[in-house]
This record gives sequence, C-alpha cells and structure tokens, in this order.
Amino acid sequence: MENKNIEYYNENAQSFYESTVNADMSFWRDKFEAYVTEGGRILDAGCGSGRDSRAFKHHGYSVVAFDASREMCRMASELLGQEVWQMRFDEIAFDEEFDGIWACASLLHVQMEELPETISKLRKALKKKGVMYASFKYGDGTAQRGERIFSNFTEASAQKLMESAGFKVIECGITLDIRPGRGEEKWVNVIVGKE
Repeated sequence: MENKNIEYYNENAQSFYESTVNADMSFWRDKFEAYVTEGGRILDAGCGSGRDSRAFKHHGYSVVAFDASREMCRMASELLGQEVWQMRFDEIAFDEEFDGIWACASLLHVQMEELPETISKLRKALKKKGVMYASFKYGDGTAQRGERIFSNFTEASAQKLMESAGFKVIECGITLDIRPGRGEEKWVNVIVGKE
C-alpha cells in the first residue's frame, strides 16, 4: 500500500505540489499552534509540499520535516531552504524530541492495521505536554481513489484510534476540502495531547 502511494507522489510530484502548496490550512494550523510551546520544535510528518513547515518557520518554530516521497522531499527542501528527510512512518524512532507533531493528510496512507503502532511511535516522539494534529479523509475503513489507497476515519473512529494510543483528544471536527473543485470532500481533523 505505502509503496504504491509513494510511487504516485514521485510520479505526480509537480501537479500535487502546485495543487497543495497554497492551500489555506491556517484555521487548523492556528488551533494547533495555540497548544504548542512558543518557539518550540515541530515535526511535520509527511510534509508534502512543505507548505505548513514554511508557515511554522515563519511563526518562529524550529521545524523538522520528512516525507516518504523522494520528489516531494526535493521540492519541499527548495521551498523551505532546509533539508527535508526522506523517511516513512515505520522508520520513526524519536524519543520525546518535539513540542508538536503536524500530520496533515499523511497518516491516511498508513495501512489500517499499522496505524496503532505508528500513532504510538508519534506519541513517544512528543515531549511531555506535547500535542499532535492529524487529518484523515472522512469515511470508514480502507478505500482506493485512483492509484492511491487511503485509511479513512469518522470523528468517532479517529478519536478511538488516538485514545487507544494513550492520547487525550483536545479538539475534533469535520471540514470540507479547501482545494478548488474538491469542496464536496470531507476531512476529519483531530488535535490530541500527550498528557
């Protein structure tokens, strides 16, 4: 599943970059930043174009960004003026290093059965009192859309996933896709705390 998705982003990096780099995620970014230590360290997990890392840096945060796609890493590195690591979620091995983790439209490409372990690894990567934001396409179970495969969640199932990993749910809500022509698509957004 992951390899198929990674190949998609490598092959379609330019069009994906162009369709997402200016998408306005400020509503949930602002909510997330309200819980992150000012000037703290943020992990942008599955950063795509690097759009949100750029915003966090502009707001005074120290950012570490990674993506599984080689081509997305290259483009995001250029945008940010810093190295973006090529890494998959199953390679995460951080230990209490970040004040916040931003996983915008990225965890949805982890296989459903691997998500509990992945969420636990992300929780371990957070410092005490750290927070994480994640978003998923709204729905139930695994679904294929074109060449990509997604793990979909509802508000209830997303909260259950996070609580099962030991997180406390701070905020959860549904939004519509902000990209042009995608307004009928719904997303589940969740902000959770380590303690």
